Amino acid sequence: MDLTPLIERYGTGHLLAVAGLGIGLLFGFFAQRSRFCLRAATLEFWHGRFGEKLAVWLLAFSSAVVAVQALILLHALDVSTARQLATRGSLSGAIVGGLMFGAGMVMTRGCASRLLVLSANGNLRALLSGLIFAVTAQAALGGVLAPLRHEISGWWTVEGGAARDLLALTHLGHAGGLAVGLVWFAAALYFALRSDRSLWKWVGGMGTGLAVAAGWWATHLIGSQSFDTVQVQGLTFSGPSAEWLMRVLASPAPPIGFDFGLLPGVFAGSLLGALLGRDFKLEGFKDGYSMRRYIAGAMLMGFGSMLAGGCAVGAGMTGGAIFALTAWLALLGMWAGAGLTDRLLDADAQPAPAQRVAQTAATIQAP
Repeated sequence: MDLTPLIERYGTGHLLAVAGLGIGLLFGFFAQRSRFCLRAATLEFWHGRFGEKLAVWLLAFSSAVVAVQALILLHALDVSTARQLATRGSLSGAIVGGLMFGAGMVMTRGCASRLLVLSANGNLRALLSGLIFAVTAQAALGGVLAPLRHEISGWWTVEGGAARDLLALTHLGHAGGLAVGLVWFAAALYFALRSDRSLWKWVGGMGTGLAVAAGWWATHLIGSQSFDTVQVQGLTFSGPSAEWLMRVLASPAPPIGFDFGLLPGVFAGSLLGALLGRDFKLEGFKDGYSMRRYIAGAMLMGFGSMLAGGCAVGAGMTGGAIFALTAWLALLGMWAGAGLTDRLLDADAQPAPAQRVAQTAATIQAP
């Protein structure tokens, strides 16, 4: 695919922004229709109920892994220069940040991408939490929280290259990575068949994962044909949220690129899905306690995402699909942090054993 005429006419940054807008539109639509949510998947797992939410997340994650590894094997994608692999990483940041992010997404009832999706559906709780998430992420990136982030990140680091690549460390190679992805995909199909055969859950889950792979492919394709330096990247929501905050508050604005189009695309895609599914509904806070909980959770997610090198999508799926060591550690931390927080904060709200199976689905479904 020759993109040179488009690059020469419109510029690299604008082409990247259009790619981000289109891929974000697909991600937002599929994520909204499938109810894709890492928080819901983790709660189903820790409650011992392996249902539709876990199936959707596994479909998305495994689809991203399979697609990315297949593109690499077909020589259509090169991620060797991606920041998750090429630069020095922080193992301590991945672990601590993952735990904090997992705790925060339970408190806000959704991860960073889910908050954006719900905001487009009229959920004002998610909108406020998303704004606080963005402010905290920017404070951790270059503001008052940056020294603390640097301190924690420096506790345990790993050099870039093979030391940060799980496929190199385990000698599996990309063929092995593809095989691992297919095993996860088979597990996703198993849980999907057991729990819910809804077409949207299947198509939406896989579409969400393929959108993550499309982000990697699009930035690589444009970068390979541009004379400008382009960072190959996938989907993430922590960095773009902080960037959009500074775009609104500061001048001059950051350069236009892939992240410029991503967030508006996800918002528009989710809004489209909500309108088609008649899911749009204004919702607010019920009481002061819930507001305090959402605010604290959003702050934990914002700081945790910058520590971990990304959010549930940025580190968990985008980084996980290329088998970055820190991404997988962050993802494990998110699952652990979510389970511990749910046990500590919501243990009293757990139903009696005889009622648990019937009530767990409704508890997890609530945005």
